[in-house]
Amino acid sequence: MGVSGSGKSTIGETLAARLGWRFADGDRFHPASNVAKMSAGQPLTDDDRRPWLQAIADEIDRVCKAGQHVVVACSALKRAYREILLHGRNDVGIVYLDGTEALIANRLTQRKGHFMPPGLLASQFQTLEPPGVSEHPITVPIDGTVDAIVNAIIRQMKQITP
Repeated sequence: MGVSGSGKSTIGETLAARLGWRFADGDRFHPASNVAKMSAGQPLTDDDRRPWLQAIADEIDRVCKAGQHVVVACSALKRAYREILLHGRNDVGIVYLDGTEALIANRLTQRKGHFMPPGLLASQFQTLEPPGVSEHPITVPIDGTVDAIVNAIIRQMKQITP
């Protein structure tokens, strides 16, 4: 989880490959109306996000029920959003990709072909509620290389899971 440009897809794909798990980009669960709204530079409302988050939660439930594993890249900016995704599950964890607005703004100016315009970054940071201790997140700074970030996540996963 993290704001747009924090590296969710890049880190998620690399983490999934290293773990031998499937990767799912949360963006593909957005209804077309959400993509159109964001493409037009309009931030999503909670009502816009609800069906998107529920679709991701349904996918997590399906994968877990099948005894499989998946890494899902999803902004999950508010605690209420993460509650929809996890709905009390203790077998699913959150990885928070933590970076400064300046670092991420620089990344967004380099990114091509994404529907999320850099102008919405400020609204993402205004919405962001970093996960609290009670959510047991794995928090990693994003100022390192992809390999360093993924290594830090895996190290923390091993500390949590015997």
